[in-house]
Amino acid sequence: MSYEKVKEYFDQHGLGDRLTVQDQISDTVQHAAEAIGCEPERIAKTLSFKLKDSPILIVTAGDARVNSSKFKTMFHQKPVMIPGDEVEEAIGHAPGGVCPFAVKDNVNIYLDISLKRFTDVHAAAGSLQATIHLTLDELEKHSHMKDWVDVCKNWQPE
Repeated sequence: MSYEKVKEYFDQHGLGDRLTVQDQISDTVQHAAEAIGCEPERIAKTLSFKLKDSPILIVTAGDARVNSSKFKTMFHQKPVMIPGDEVEEAIGHAPGGVCPFAVKDNVNIYLDISLKRFTDVHAAAGSLQATIHLTLDELEKHSHMKDWVDVCKNWQPE
């Protein structure tokens, strides 16, 4: 059902042809990169957190990791991931297919600056096998993101 919502959304915006359904499962950054044939860092990884009592999504580059202190500085609380068995109810997509498109109305979406080093990325599209290739500007527009944040580590060049 999630993939259908994402497909319907992108069909309405003339980008439905960018959706790809892979033969293999793309439930992790590494699996998605292998299925697509791109570098893992170019996977736009979507993480689900509880912020007070509301769900939020943070989209990061595939090689980035959330830094607890940066997250706390930004959101004034420690990062608390939504438990896997609660993700679909909270966000509208099941784990492995969580993406920043066609989510529930109460979900705020943030893009991490780790993505800004790329002109284009690949994101999940509502199922374990579906992805979409977007420019960074398209990701920003179609995710309906609230803001850019700096909450990650391990992605900057040494």
